[in-house]
Amino acid sequence: MSKSAFEKKNILVLGGAGFIGSHICDKLVKDNQVICVDNFVSGSRENIDHLLQNENFVFINDDVNSLVNLEKYKELERFQIKFQGIQEIYNLACPTSPIDFTKNIILSAHTNSIGTIRALDLAVKYKAKILHFSSSVVYGPRNDQEPTMTEGKYYPLSPLTPRACYDEGKRFAETLVYTYRQHYNLDAKILRLFTTYGPRMPLFVGHMIPDFIVAALDNQPLVIYGDANFTTTLCYISDVIDASTKMMASAEAGPYNIGSPEEHKVSDIAQEIIKMTNSKSEIHYADSLLFMTKLGIPDITQAKERLQWFPIMTLKKGLEETVLYGKAHRVMVNWNNTQIVKD
Repeated sequence: MSKSAFEKKNILVLGGAGFIGSHICDKLVKDNQVICVDNFVSGSRENIDHLLQNENFVFINDDVNSLVNLEKYKELERFQIKFQGIQEIYNLACPTSPIDFTKNIILSAHTNSIGTIRALDLAVKYKAKILHFSSSVVYGPRNDQEPTMTEGKYYPLSPLTPRACYDEGKRFAETLVYTYRQHYNLDAKILRLFTTYGPRMPLFVGHMIPDFIVAALDNQPLVIYGDANFTTTLCYISDVIDASTKMMASAEAGPYNIGSPEEHKVSDIAQEIIKMTNSKSEIHYADSLLFMTKLGIPDITQAKERLQWFPIMTLKKGLEETVLYGKAHRVMVNWNNTQIVKD
């Protein structure tokens, strides 16, 4: 269906109530009709509450693994899916809670396989462009002798590990995207995200930055799951959204790395958050969690050259914005995890 036949595009955002997905919905709903699908396994209603009264936004509470027929939803009748179809699909659906990782292993396996197939089948049905959000984990374990990850270079990765439902799942999902593009001549694109942070990251599920902020605000220890040499890269959410919309608007297929090439010691980030919050907290170290492994540094040459994209938010400013969000959405919790009370 020609875009010019309708005033606004119909855009489907899978995982749209999540951290990244909700920011994409915010960006797209200004000029398009947005269908957000989420089952709140990792996402939150709070992330999209402000959009629910927007006439250009519809939320569908459903699991992407069972998403087959969009035309059955009465709430979508005003978007005329039957006649206009879908023009673009952003696929971000996948559980991402480190603390609940083991509980969600079957759902992760299903979403990376069945869920990706559902998204691709919808793209085929409506001849829609689809942007699949992958992860830096597809490269395999970090090689400290050569820590920079470049598209096309991979390291051995066992398919038989406790993390394989996610790591190998992300690899298989990319294979599905590539196969559908090859077989159906589908305009299917891939971005590989490295560590992203910013407002709306869920609290108390093992995500480093928000947990640091809430701990600092409560003068509790900031726990680093690793040693004093543990490092990370951090790309602010607005830069990731910019990359996403540029990729969708382009003729590129990727995969392209999206992240910050600047590496930081996690202990330095923790100290900066303690300083920003005027906290009395101390830094403690603990054994690494299954979902929290040391990742590589993104080579973003392809994104720079092909998309004219590079991150512009400074770490200091990004942390300041994320701290402000943490203060506004702070919860008080006893650190035995027995009671949660909103401020």
